[in-house]
Amino acid sequence: MKNIFIIVFSFSFCFAFSQSKIIVKNAADDTAIHGAEISCKNQVLGRTDHSGTLIFNTKCSKVEVSAKGFYEEDVVTDKLMEVFLTKTDVKTREIQSVVLQDKSDPKALEILRKINENYQENSPKSLDSYSYKSYEKISLDFDEDSIKAYNNYIGNRIDSLKKLPQQPMKKQEMKDSLQSVGLMKLMGSSKMFLWERALENLYSKKYGEKTIVLDNKIAGLKEPIYELMAFRSNRTQIPKEIKEENRNLYRYFLTDSIEIDGRENYVIRFREVGYKQSANKTKFNGYIYVDKDTYALKKIVSNSKIKSEGSITSIWKPFDNKWFLVKENYKIKLASTTFSNTSDSDKNKTKEQKEEDKKTRSKFGTYAFVTADYFDFKTPIEEKRQNFRGYSMEVNNSDGSLIDKYRTDSLTGREQTTYLKIDSLSNKYNLDNKVKALAGLLKGKLRLGMVDFDLSKIVGYNKYEHFRLGLGAKLNEKFSRYISPDAYFAYGIYDKQFKFGAGVDIRTTTKKNSFFRVEYFDDVNAAGRFSENLWNFRMMIMNSGVSLNNGVFYGYKGFAVSYENDITNGLTVNVSARKSEEDAKFDYSYKGLGNTFDVTSSTITLKYSPNSKNIMTENGKFTYEQNFPEFYFNYEQGFKSLDGDFNFSRLDALLVHNFKTKLGVTGLRAYGGIVFGDAPIWKNFTMNGLGKGNGGLNFNLTSYLGFATMEGGKYYNDKFVGAYLTHRLPWYFKSFGKNVSSFDVIYRGTIGNMKNPEFHQFDFKKLNHLYNEVGLEWNNFLSTQFNLGFFYRVGYYNTTKFKDNFAIQFKLKLLGF
Repeated sequence: MKNIFIIVFSFSFCFAFSQSKIIVKNAADDTAIHGAEISCKNQVLGRTDHSGTLIFNTKCSKVEVSAKGFYEEDVVTDKLMEVFLTKTDVKTREIQSVVLQDKSDPKALEILRKINENYQENSPKSLDSYSYKSYEKISLDFDEDSIKAYNNYIGNRIDSLKKLPQQPMKKQEMKDSLQSVGLMKLMGSSKMFLWERALENLYSKKYGEKTIVLDNKIAGLKEPIYELMAFRSNRTQIPKEIKEENRNLYRYFLTDSIEIDGRENYVIRFREVGYKQSANKTKFNGYIYVDKDTYALKKIVSNSKIKSEGSITSIWKPFDNKWFLVKENYKIKLASTTFSNTSDSDKNKTKEQKEEDKKTRSKFGTYAFVTADYFDFKTPIEEKRQNFRGYSMEVNNSDGSLIDKYRTDSLTGREQTTYLKIDSLSNKYNLDNKVKALAGLLKGKLRLGMVDFDLSKIVGYNKYEHFRLGLGAKLNEKFSRYISPDAYFAYGIYDKQFKFGAGVDIRTTTKKNSFFRVEYFDDVNAAGRFSENLWNFRMMIMNSGVSLNNGVFYGYKGFAVSYENDITNGLTVNVSARKSEEDAKFDYSYKGLGNTFDVTSSTITLKYSPNSKNIMTENGKFTYEQNFPEFYFNYEQGFKSLDGDFNFSRLDALLVHNFKTKLGVTGLRAYGGIVFGDAPIWKNFTMNGLGKGNGGLNFNLTSYLGFATMEGGKYYNDKFVGAYLTHRLPWYFKSFGKNVSSFDVIYRGTIGNMKNPEFHQFDFKKLNHLYNEVGLEWNNFLSTQFNLGFFYRVGYYNTTKFKDNFAIQFKLKLLGF
C-alpha cells in the first residue's frame, strides 16, 4: 500500500510540476556560469553547477536568472533553456567584447533557406484537418522592478503632500485631487489593463478555418468588445526573423547544436544590422532552435537591443509529424511615465530649477505583456459542414464565467486585484461606452451613446465643391438591434449648395448581415465614378481623392430600396431598385435632349472574399482580417418604364489579389466595365486621372484606382479595362529609427473606347490607346508613416515635356495595398 502511495504521489508531482533544464553561459565567450541563481516569484529554485546547468521543477511560466557581476535575465519556462548573461562592468565588457563580422554565416543562411523551403510541409495546415484550444492573457503594467520603485515613490509623495500647508481649494479642485491620488494608488496595486481569452480553433482543407470564442473576460468591461475579441496573434505567420526578405536586417551565426526531447537541434544566434555592443546591450538579439531532421522551427527568442525594451519567445512542438505552436510570451515596452518628485508648480520655477527638477524625476516603464498557451491538439477531426457554417469567428460565451476552466496558469494577486479595482472604476467612469467608442474608430465611426457619427462625412475636397463640410449620423444597437435610421448633410464651399440624405436599415436577424434598406438622397458626385458598392472603409478612404482634380459633376435626387445578405462568410449579395432625377452640373447635352433626365434602374452587387475573416457584432458584421483574393461585380439595368428616360445596361468588375514568391510580394488590381444602350456621360466611365492638367508639377495623394500622371476629368469611355500591378522588392532596410523601409515597383495601365462620343456634347476625349505609367514607391519614407512615390508616363500618351509625364504621390502607410 505504501509503494502504491509513493507511485501515485510521484505521478501527481510530475504531472503538476514539469521538469526543466537550464544552461547559463557568459554572453561574451560562451563559458559556463557556475552558481547562477534560478528563482521564481522571489523563491530560489536552485543554482547552476560547474557546467552552468540546473535541472528543476516549477509551475512558473517565467523564471529569473541572476549571477554576481552579470545583468539579470528573465526566461520563458521550457523543457530546455539556454540563457546568456552579460557582464555589468563596462570596462570588463569592453575587454571581452568580440568583434563580429558584419556578414552572416553561410551555414546559418543555408539552414534558414531550408526552414522557408520546408515551412509549408511542417505547418499544421498541410494536414487534412485539426483542432486545438488556446488561452491568452494580455495586460498593461509596469515591470517588476518598476512596481516596487513606483510604490515607494507614491508613498513618499503622499507623505510629502501631507506635510505641505493646506491651501483652500474649490470643490471641483478637491475632487480632482482626490481622484488623482486614488488613481496613482491604484496603479501601484493593480495592472492598468487585463484581458483573458479562450478559443477553439478548427481547420479543414475542405471547409476552411473556424474560430470559436469559448470565453472572454476584460477587466472593467461588462459587455464584450467584438472588435478586440477578434484580435489575431502571429501564430499562422512566418516569424519575421526568418523571412527571406529580412536577411538584410539581421546577421545570423550557426553557433551550436543541442538535444531537446531526444531530437537534435541547430542553434542559430542573430543580431540586428548596425548593432554595436555597449554597456546595456547583449552581443546577440536572440537565437533560433531548428530541428535537424525536418528543418522546422523549435524555438525563437528575440530580444530588443536594450534589455529593458522587451523580448518575444515562441515555442513549437511536433504533433503527428507537424509542428504546432505551443507557447508565446511577449514583453514589449510601450512608453515611459515620468513623475515629478517635487510639488511646486512649474510656473514659479526658474529655468535652472526646471532643469534640476528633470534630473530628479522618476521614470517608470509601461509594458504590454502577452502570454499564450496552445493545447488539446487533435488530428484528424470529424469534419462536419455545420461546424464551419457562418462567419469565420463565432462567440459561444463572453461573460467570463467559464474562463477558469481554460486557464493554464493561475492569476497572480496583482491580477486578481485588477479585476476587482478596474471593475469598480468602470462603473464610476462608464468605461464600457468609452472603449466601444474607441472600437468604433476601426470602422470610421465616432460613437456617442446611441449615435454613431460617420468620420468620412466631416470634410472632403473635390474640384466642383472645393471643400465639402458635413455631418453623418446613424442610430446604433443601443437604439434598436433591428432598426437603424441614419441621415447626413453636406455643404459645398464653392457651389454654395446643401446636400442631404436619410435612410433606415431593418435587420431580419442578428445572427448575420441581413437587412432591408430604404433611403432618400439629394447630392452630387463625379461623373463616371467606378462602383464602390460593398467596398470597406479603408478602400473608400483611399479612393476618396480620385475626384480632387475632376470638376465634371452631376446631381442626383430620388430614393432607393435594397436588400443585402451574407450568403456565406465569403459571399455577399445586394439587390436594389432606384428612381432618381439626375442633371449635369457642367455644360452638357446628351443627343440634344438636354442635361436633366429621369433614371429608373435596378442593381445587383456581388462580393466574393473567400479568405477574409469576419465576426458578427451587435452593430453588424466586422471584417477583422481582409485576405485576398477579393472579387466585386456590379450589374445595373436602366428601364424606360416608371417614367425612366433610358434603357441601358452597365457592368463593372474588380479583382484584388496579392501573392508572395521568392522574388517578393506582388499585388494586383484588375478592373473594367462596359455600358450598353443609351446613357448620359455619368453612366459611362471616367479614367480616374489625378493630375491637375495645368502644366505645373503633378503632386497628388494616391487613390485606389487613379493615375498619378493623367489629367482629371479628361477621358471617358463606355468600355475599358485597367490594371494596377505592384511588386515589393524582397529587400528591407532601416533608414532612421526603428521603422523598416522597402521599395515597390508599380505599373498602372488602362485602355478602352467610346462608341459614339458625338452623343455627348461637352469637351472630353476618349481613351482608345493603352495608357501606361510606371513608378517607384518608397515605403516608410525616411521612417515616417508615409510612402513616397515617383511616377512617369510612358507609351502612346507620353509627351516631350518631362513635367507633363512626371508625378509625385504621397500615401498614408496605414492604407496598405
